[in-house]
Amino acid sequence: MPAPTPPQHPFDQIHGVETSGLIAAGNLTTGHPNDAHVTAYYGVAPSILRTLINLWRDTNPPHPIHHYSFVDIGAGKGRAMLVASELPFHQIIGIELNPTLADTAQLNLEHWRATNAADSTAPPLAPIRLLEQDALTFDFPRTPTLAFLFHPFEAPVLKLLLRRIEAQFTPRRGTPAPAFDLLYVNSECRAVLDRLPAFTRLFLGPVAMSPEDHAADLAAIAQQKEYGSTGDEECAIYRLTGRSATLTPKPIHQIK
Repeated sequence: MPAPTPPQHPFDQIHGVETSGLIAAGNLTTGHPNDAHVTAYYGVAPSILRTLINLWRDTNPPHPIHHYSFVDIGAGKGRAMLVASELPFHQIIGIELNPTLADTAQLNLEHWRATNAADSTAPPLAPIRLLEQDALTFDFPRTPTLAFLFHPFEAPVLKLLLRRIEAQFTPRRGTPAPAFDLLYVNSECRAVLDRLPAFTRLFLGPVAMSPEDHAADLAAIAQQKEYGSTGDEECAIYRLTGRSATLTPKPIHQIK
């Protein structure tokens, strides 16, 4: 008997893209050594990402948003990239290892751009590109960067990624390093970040979905038994402040 068709998220219905569905981690293997640490695919609720970006802007980042590259690590089908591209970021970059997900994301990006270009009333999108690549080999742009994680992998890979980030955002030959902040949705492995002296947590707490997103979430979750829906996601925001930082940014909100 064929698997039931996943309910289409309102975001997909409105924009003609395909970012819906929950894909178990066991169906996302690529033969990569880190397959054992991959988590399920599920598109972030647009309302959660928009709220989290607003919370990040409330932390008084050192540069205006139009200086920042938004980097989606584990971009999946590209929903977060599409949502972020509506905001005035310097650029949007998605990193996705799975070729099937990357192909879907690329089709979504092409449709998104074409639809925007055909609408004379639509505001321009931020430049956006997708890379089919292992995040552990990605060279971050030398611009202020806002990275995004929707819990794409477990702690062993996260530790390696954070080590790479810290190395790439260390000052070089007296030149200050670009600013780096991190948005983390479904922050199951936040203890890894909390133990790193180079990162300062600015926010931790539940971020609620809109009623429309929650209804879509309930419909998608109803097709399986492994996950539930509470109408929110635990989210965290971190700033790379360095191991020798003397000033600690004041958290805008923190729940222990």
